[in-house]
Amino acid sequence: MRSRIRTPSPDSAVVDKPPCSPLRSGRPPFPCPLPISVEPVLFLSMFSLALQMPLTTQYLWDRISEDVGYNGTKSGGCRNTSGPPDPLEKEVETLTAHWSLYINLGGFAVGLFVVTLLGPWSDGGGRRALLTVPSLGLALQAGTYLAVMYLRLPVPWLLAGRLLSGLSGDFNAILAGCFAHVGDSSARHQRTFRVAVLEACLGVAGMLASVIGGTAVLRLYGGGGRAGAGPLLWLYALCFLLVVTVHFGSRDLYVLYELSAPLCWGPELVGFGSAALHLAYLSSLLGLRVLQLCLDESWVALLGLASNGAALLVISNASSTALMFTGYGLNFLSMASTPVLRSKLSKLVDSSQQGALFASVACVESLCSLLATGVFNSLYPATLHIFKGFPFLFGAILLLIPACITRGSTETRVQLPLRCHPPPHPRLHHRDHQM
Repeated sequence: MRSRIRTPSPDSAVVDKPPCSPLRSGRPPFPCPLPISVEPVLFLSMFSLALQMPLTTQYLWDRISEDVGYNGTKSGGCRNTSGPPDPLEKEVETLTAHWSLYINLGGFAVGLFVVTLLGPWSDGGGRRALLTVPSLGLALQAGTYLAVMYLRLPVPWLLAGRLLSGLSGDFNAILAGCFAHVGDSSARHQRTFRVAVLEACLGVAGMLASVIGGTAVLRLYGGGGRAGAGPLLWLYALCFLLVVTVHFGSRDLYVLYELSAPLCWGPELVGFGSAALHLAYLSSLLGLRVLQLCLDESWVALLGLASNGAALLVISNASSTALMFTGYGLNFLSMASTPVLRSKLSKLVDSSQQGALFASVACVESLCSLLATGVFNSLYPATLHIFKGFPFLFGAILLLIPACITRGSTETRVQLPLRCHPPPHPRLHHRDHQM
């Protein structure tokens, strides 16, 4: 009796195949359009560390100064360097440097050993534990530091808190977990960009924490500027955030918009378009100088916002080369609003606070780059099949907010060019004075 080999028919293969279900794939039916996963974890961890490190050193200095009886920097400021060295100051510097070395080296050595164990284990056990355990360790470290400061515990307890963080893997474990998660979840063509976003989170968090840790910016925006300037500082900072975010976000999409249908530009037209875009810097400078002769700065900023918004509206509907270059032409005054906003912010604070002000402005500008990349580059593919130019339309709508805020502080300057009002002749003025 011969055995027959039965081959499954196409119909039976289809029937036996289990249906694909979103529940079995582990992915939500409506995923978030923004590619955000571990970025907030890395941002908050870096923010916490960057906020603690300089404050810990300052606390060590103050605590050791109190223990040895040194009060030079608090009572009379820094001493004159031409005088003889203060032995107490040298002792404070030496002890502070030694304790900083012990604390940092102890946490680093223990954390380096632990992360080499947790990292390979996470390849099979999952990345969640690799992110959770060191986060708890950093929280224990911060709690220990607070207990030392408020309960006046001995300084070696700071080393104990640092060792607790090291035993959990320390910040290096969070770095390893975040970058490993991005390597697991991102496609190969997206991985470089996702890693760059994580690097940007490190930089932005470090800058924000460093500025806030000095407390100068908090005093500035909390009413430490000129009388009644606190609310205006916040409003103009919001205007600057929105304007620069729109600038960065739309600029990243211009080339992609030009290369695809219906424009289908080649390298030559893309180069001309980029040149026309950068020409706005020069035309805005000239326009700003001319408009300042007869208008208040707030009106100049409004005209700049109107120029930018009109350009974005035209570009959002551009279906031909002529219309695209028309949008670039309308953009001629778009860069006039940002220098006006910087100038208005500068005029709201005293000369002794300019450094703190523009440090915060630099942090806002870095945050703008991160927001623009995340929002506009995610919005473009999400709305590509609905309305291709929607990100530009969205940018134009966003510009209405700074326009409304700026409109509230406008006032027309009744001032004509200087040549229209020549100064009186010195001799005539002298005669009038004698008469």
